[in-house]
Amino acid sequence: MAKDFMDAHDKIIRRLAEELTVRPPQVKATVELLDGGATVPFIARYRKELTGGLDDIQLRALHERLAYLRELEERRAAVLSAIDEQGKLSDALAAQIQAADTKQRLEDLYLPYKKKRRTKAQIAREAGLEPLSKTLLADPTLVPEDEAAKYLRAAEGDIPAVEDAKAALDGAKQILMERFAEDPELVGQLRERLWREGELSSRVIAGKQQEGAKFSDYFEHNEQLSKVPSHRALAMFRGRNEGVLALSLRLPGEDEAPLHPAQVAIARHFDIFNGSGDQGRPADRWLAEVVRWTWRVKLYTHLETELMGRLRERAEREAIEVFAANLKDLLLAAPAGQKATLAIDPGLRTGCKVAVVDATGQFLEHATIYPHAPRHAWEASLAELSRLVEKHDVALVAVGNGTASRETDRLAGELVKGFAGKRALSKVMVSEAGASVYSASEYASRELPELDVTIRGAVSIARRLQDPLAELVKIEPKSIGVGQYQHDVSQLQLSRSLEAVIEDCVNAVGVDLNTASSALLSRVAGLNAALADNIVARRNAQGPFTSRRALLEVSRLGPKTFEQCAGFLRIMSGDNPLDASAVHPEAYPLVERIAQRSGRDLAGLIGDSATLKSLKPAEFADERFGVPTIVDILAELDKPGRDPRPEFKAAEFREGVESLKDLEPGMILEGSVTNVTHFGAFVDIGVHQDGLVHISALSDRFIEDPRTVVKAGDIVRVKVMSVDLARSRIGLTMRLDDQPDDHGEPGGGKAPRRGRDDKGRGQAAGKVTETASQMGALGTALLQAKKGR
Repeated sequence: MAKDFMDAHDKIIRRLAEELTVRPPQVKATVELLDGGATVPFIARYRKELTGGLDDIQLRALHERLAYLRELEERRAAVLSAIDEQGKLSDALAAQIQAADTKQRLEDLYLPYKKKRRTKAQIAREAGLEPLSKTLLADPTLVPEDEAAKYLRAAEGDIPAVEDAKAALDGAKQILMERFAEDPELVGQLRERLWREGELSSRVIAGKQQEGAKFSDYFEHNEQLSKVPSHRALAMFRGRNEGVLALSLRLPGEDEAPLHPAQVAIARHFDIFNGSGDQGRPADRWLAEVVRWTWRVKLYTHLETELMGRLRERAEREAIEVFAANLKDLLLAAPAGQKATLAIDPGLRTGCKVAVVDATGQFLEHATIYPHAPRHAWEASLAELSRLVEKHDVALVAVGNGTASRETDRLAGELVKGFAGKRALSKVMVSEAGASVYSASEYASRELPELDVTIRGAVSIARRLQDPLAELVKIEPKSIGVGQYQHDVSQLQLSRSLEAVIEDCVNAVGVDLNTASSALLSRVAGLNAALADNIVARRNAQGPFTSRRALLEVSRLGPKTFEQCAGFLRIMSGDNPLDASAVHPEAYPLVERIAQRSGRDLAGLIGDSATLKSLKPAEFADERFGVPTIVDILAELDKPGRDPRPEFKAAEFREGVESLKDLEPGMILEGSVTNVTHFGAFVDIGVHQDGLVHISALSDRFIEDPRTVVKAGDIVRVKVMSVDLARSRIGLTMRLDDQPDDHGEPGGGKAPRRGRDDKGRGQAAGKVTETASQMGALGTALLQAKKGR
């Protein structure tokens, strides 16, 4: 048993190494670290010698595949055992099972031996009809009725009678149907052929045209199954779930050919005939009927369901990848910094909620102003905002991008102008996505118990401008609004992926131990919500931490957890200057040795670029710390606690362009990328409706992935190509030389002529005709998620 485990373990290590194109020792060391409880951020940053420098992306992929391959090996052992218990495990079958490299292949091999309910085929076998099925399959020259007459019998116990030749032939047919449908090679070949050549056919259900108008692009739609993009697949699956669309799987030419291509494949696999059908032999017609029913009854529905599942799984995976990538960009967006901030959460009838926070995000004061209809108290609102700015020395004004945001942004603009020459004051439009979710959350009620939910939203907007990462971790990631059909995908897989993204982002930036919220602390490698609460409780009771070692005094935080989390926690102005850096405490003796050999004290060495760049990492390497770690340490000492996020910059929306009716084709505007999908990017240009830059309009060069050009949070210049007021759709381009075309596709404009890559392949201009579909069901879903309110 131990040997079998070791063989399976070694097989997994070898396969992971092959898939990731790395060396087996790297994989083995990583697996041991993961099994020992180490986190991906910790391994990626502090165990490079062991892993050979695998980064967090490789480590995440390894971790995910490790789980799959272990499940595969467990299932393989169970299948071998189950077949062996039946006494049917031949050496050849065992070899096939050992070679199975996917769960699907393993289940195909197991299917004939799987315990199942008493089938018609099983009843026919009990009636002694299996020899008849084998005889007619082996020799189609025999007359079926004559052979069947030899197998008539009376009822006996639970076994029914075989009263006539027709009953005998029906039983034999059931036996062959089951045999054919459980042949692993045949099933595998048909599955892959259907995936490779099959078409996904979508049709509207009669009477659902008006109700399902948003799915109109799929009312009569055919597309090669294996090439359906994730956004279209998920749109069609949603249409089916809502009872608007009927989906089916077809092979090209199946209606024209005398026999279905799959039936021909079945017949050829079992040497029944060569594809021409009835050859005049007595049993040909009966065997053709067996083949036909095998396909229609046994295989088609099964394979269609399976391949639809594969398409959905792939589409979900890609949608989750899109969401994760956008979330990462959003979390790592540039922070405006530690400045006193006034936030305005716009509103009309109920007024605009105003909140002021200090430089560290602590709530100071709130107010409600009514600058818009129906009160129109513009001057009074300006006066109140001016009072708050002066009282709290405000440097930033954050305006939420919800209802009445552009009107409120104009108010903020007047406020800033009023202080021109008196104080440095600037305004920024901030996404409200998820703010209302945070406001009503249990965490917000504990964090701001004295405030109404509407004021909590304004506080969140202010803090989000100061530090997006620190604030967004308090919100369920699905509510942030940067996903693609996030409600249609596996919620378990989505949550797992997004949690990994948040963990990687938080640990890449680092966390101030003495100011971080418990929500932010809980995302640090090795910590959880309970330990984060304990850290905050210790901080509140005994004051700020003065050293990382003091973490060991926190309830339930032991040495193993300390090892995982300490390097990602920062203490500014602590007892040891290294506590403000990403240098792990385990390496402090090494740094002291470096300082001593350099003739500098610790504080003097930090930031001394000339001295640090003159050092040779190999001279300090030992059995514990290798050159990669020492290189990282020297880089960290040069710029301790450096923030990997970019410099802060905000989009400047054009004055006077506040709604769709203000837009005109040809306008060049500045905007902020809110969402990047496989087919393009959505851009907020300040009119309460994001516009779409199709992939074909992102660049003059050929591109396959929009993220190579833009990412969420980027500030870009775009040209308006088309405006569809009726459907609230805006077509944009980042190719500023493109000209609007009044006869272009709705919501996207006519496709710009594409440049060609070095192989002379143009990106299909017709791609833009997808725009209506993408801006329909998908666009609605994205915008609803983005608002999060």
